[in-house]
Amino acid sequence: MPTDLESRADSPDPNRTATGGSKQLRRTVIASVIGTIAEYYDFFIYGTASALVFNKVFFPEVDPLVGTLAAFSTYAVGFFARPLGGLVWGHVGDRLGRQKTLVYTLLLTGLGTFAVGLMPTYQQIGLWAAVILVLVRLIQGFGVGGEQGGALLLTAEAAPPGKRGFYASFVQMGSPAAYLIPTVLFAILEAQLPEDAFVSWGWRIPFLLSAVVVVIGLYIRLRVPESETFRAVKQQQEPQQAPVKMLLRQHRREVFGGMLAKFVEAAVFPFYTVFLVSYAKAQNVDSSIVLDAVIIAIIVELILLPLWGRLTDRIGRRTTYLGAAVLNLVLVVPAFLAVDTGNTVLITLLLIAGLALGHAGTYAPQASYFPELFPSSARYSGVSVVWQFGAMLASGPFTVVASALLVVAGGSFTWVAVYLAALIVLSIVGLRWLPETAPNRRGGREYADWPRYENH
Repeated sequence: MPTDLESRADSPDPNRTATGGSKQLRRTVIASVIGTIAEYYDFFIYGTASALVFNKVFFPEVDPLVGTLAAFSTYAVGFFARPLGGLVWGHVGDRLGRQKTLVYTLLLTGLGTFAVGLMPTYQQIGLWAAVILVLVRLIQGFGVGGEQGGALLLTAEAAPPGKRGFYASFVQMGSPAAYLIPTVLFAILEAQLPEDAFVSWGWRIPFLLSAVVVVIGLYIRLRVPESETFRAVKQQQEPQQAPVKMLLRQHRREVFGGMLAKFVEAAVFPFYTVFLVSYAKAQNVDSSIVLDAVIIAIIVELILLPLWGRLTDRIGRRTTYLGAAVLNLVLVVPAFLAVDTGNTVLITLLLIAGLALGHAGTYAPQASYFPELFPSSARYSGVSVVWQFGAMLASGPFTVVASALLVVAGGSFTWVAVYLAALIVLSIVGLRWLPETAPNRRGGREYADWPRYENH
């Protein structure tokens, strides 16, 4: 099995531009960010609603904590559909192109979210409401499964190698921004509406607004040209007929190591943004304190993500990723203790450390690290498999398993902390197994096949 698929480009200059100019690069970056915000808005809105209202709307006949667990279970379903979406859309993206695939996934996810805003509740059709909710969530997950890989590749393949980490990291702003928007909307609605009005109809507003988000996302995404790297692969050779099969045969180290590396980031994000809200309620701490702290922390994270990306260009993808993974491990127990105090300042500081430093420090490197692990002819499939299977295993069941452990332990956080720490340790193991890929740390050479082009 090859361990180094270095590019044989004529010039090793890592700062050479890969596309037709900086103006086009900026347009690609902006389009990728806005498109990702649109798609992940549709996906993350569900998590906030699960923590705040779905237990009352779709599971009102059970204990509130058990109802929250059931709501989180339907939230998790979307993560289990994502790997299938990653396999299908990854194959489509390697065959038909990045841009076309991203248009299809945005439509699929956005329509599913809009449908949730129109759904009947338990009071209207009984358990069928939960069944429909699960089906819609499966559709959402299938669509999102192809989103991140394509958005990353459009930008990463357009960026100069020596600044790839910086430019690609902007795409990562889409996910936390997409979480921030519905979180703010729900916070405003919950504060301004009486509880019965919020439970009756107020929670639907963010879902119905998905129609606006999708229209904006489509307008931007349709104006972005196809990746020149993909065009070159199409011209130079026939795409791989079965890219996933090729990856599993020739790049097992990168595939399985990448999946493990994904665990830390995939677990800590729902931990800080979804689970701690539920944990605060169980400890009789005002959950709005945690929600407000999450909003502040994500704003700081959005500012720091490009700086983390730039750091990966300077000191390496793996080095940055490993350091942030260790920081996440250190912060697990302090995060619980901060929530237990109910102190607004302490909770906010811990969430800033967890999201803007811990999460961002593992999230920003993925934008360039995962694409650089795989050859151009199967890159969409490689990134999608690593991303979606890693997210399914670590993030998909996290809120359900963590909530169940909390119930079993009678409200104690001990077993949840052990669970989260174990996922982080697995990521550290995976990262130690993987190579460094940053061209600036490899004498200007690529780890995998990556066609380069002069700036025209």
